[in-house]
Amino acid sequence: MAFLGKEKLFHIPLMSNIWTVLITDDCREDREIYQEYLSSDPSQSYRFIEAGSAEMGLALCQKQHCDAILLDFRLPDMTGLEFLDELKHQSIAPLPVIMLTGQGDERVAVQAMKRGAQDYLVKQDLEPDVLQHTVRNVLQQAYLKDPSSQQPGQRLAAEIALCLHRSLDPAEILQTTVTEAKRALGCDRVVIYQATSNSTDAPEGKALTLTHRCETNSSSAADPVHKFVSFLMENHPANFPATHKPSILVLGNRKKETYLLAPILLQSSTTWGLLVACQHSNQQVWQPDEVRFLNDLASQCAIVLQQSEQLTQALEALESEKQLNLIRSQMVATVSHEYRSPLAAILAAASTLKLHRHQLSDVKQEQFLHVIEDKARQMTQLVDALLVLEVFEAGKAKFSPMPCELLQFVSDLIDEQRQIMGDRRELTFKITGNTKGFRGDQQLLRVILVNLLSNAIKYSIDGSEIEVHLIGNDNDVLIKVKDEGIGMPVAEQSQVFQSFERGSNVGTIAGTGLGLAIAKACVELHGGEVTLVSQEGKGTQFTVCLPKRAS
Repeated sequence: MAFLGKEKLFHIPLMSNIWTVLITDDCREDREIYQEYLSSDPSQSYRFIEAGSAEMGLALCQKQHCDAILLDFRLPDMTGLEFLDELKHQSIAPLPVIMLTGQGDERVAVQAMKRGAQDYLVKQDLEPDVLQHTVRNVLQQAYLKDPSSQQPGQRLAAEIALCLHRSLDPAEILQTTVTEAKRALGCDRVVIYQATSNSTDAPEGKALTLTHRCETNSSSAADPVHKFVSFLMENHPANFPATHKPSILVLGNRKKETYLLAPILLQSSTTWGLLVACQHSNQQVWQPDEVRFLNDLASQCAIVLQQSEQLTQALEALESEKQLNLIRSQMVATVSHEYRSPLAAILAAASTLKLHRHQLSDVKQEQFLHVIEDKARQMTQLVDALLVLEVFEAGKAKFSPMPCELLQFVSDLIDEQRQIMGDRRELTFKITGNTKGFRGDQQLLRVILVNLLSNAIKYSIDGSEIEVHLIGNDNDVLIKVKDEGIGMPVAEQSQVFQSFERGSNVGTIAGTGLGLAIAKACVELHGGEVTLVSQEGKGTQFTVCLPKRAS
């Protein structure tokens, strides 16, 4: 990079407007806080007008020009909603209004927006970056809607901004930005880089890495633009986006090359990236209006990118909430259904013992007590399954892999299941290959095997055979559980690992539809997978594949 020795760096500051804000609030301390917060905004300048009452605020609107109003909801002489009504009644030119209140109330927010307020903030939650971003956004939106206040270059930036606001796809937003910037400036290339932080401890500028995201012409990461910007970051970190101003970078080689750099800043003045216009010609001199244009375009690009991200997050949260509500509804329905039968059996047995225990033989009393114990255990298992599912759904499941002698572990579990099922079914265990060197979470492994074995036992008829195969190789272990039970309908097999899903052919066999969902989640924590092969009326085989070195 010897050519970098000839660079000459110039700065053209952003010639931004000074916005006038009317603060209408009866609390002097609050007015001072708002002024302090806005005055510390590095990307915008403000002039302030103060009013301690609604009447004074309305009078100032008539006498003086202001670009926006910060309006307290509770004023001595009227409410903020009444202020908005009066503002409209006096035929004062529409002004962007941001309502502020001491308490969060969604109903007030809705009423304020209906009557013309552009935004609504709660004082207790107010931070400098929140107020700065809200005021900038409101003013910029009003600016876009008023072409008469804009210069030709500003009107063009506003038109492009409106075009950007029609899309919520980040890739499309970036592509529109570079295409329109190149067309408007008549330059050779326009490039967008995204800046990501390598280390929270590194100084600003040094901590950032540029990633090529979008441009008007194809190039590689090693092209001159990338080299120039990287050089600027490494050698002039104070001149990089931390200044919040566009810069001109002029580098001379055989042909003069000029680069106009505008930072893309999100809320809290966080640097998202850099918008770069490139010209490889001795004829190009960047004019102040072109500097302002590119900076305005970078600001609008940042707003739309942030709105796109916020919408994506909101949609994801909404979908997550829908799924959570569905699971809750299914839980309530399952608990109601599955508890009804065992509770009825427990109540019947307990009532019989209470009323007729003196007339019952010891054997009969023992039978009723066994019913109570068995049904209570069934209900406990359901509660345990629901609690485990809740942990997985909340993403709070713990995974603690440790060295495990898998052969002995599986053998012990099979012996436990043999004792539970007695002689009604035959349970065989077959081992192939080498299972040594396995690491896993024994608590989760137990959940996997118990669920698969109990399902095989539950859905098999007396006298049938259940096979467990443990197969090891250099990298993985396979656990296969095969039964000769009722099987599953083909159309329902893809849903069997979802919560509360059961086959339509289970009949009166008790179950919650949670076991396989929990087993699958435990398998995935190990980095493995579980599959099934089933034929209705002929049995099912589950195959669990687990890496030996789960991490």
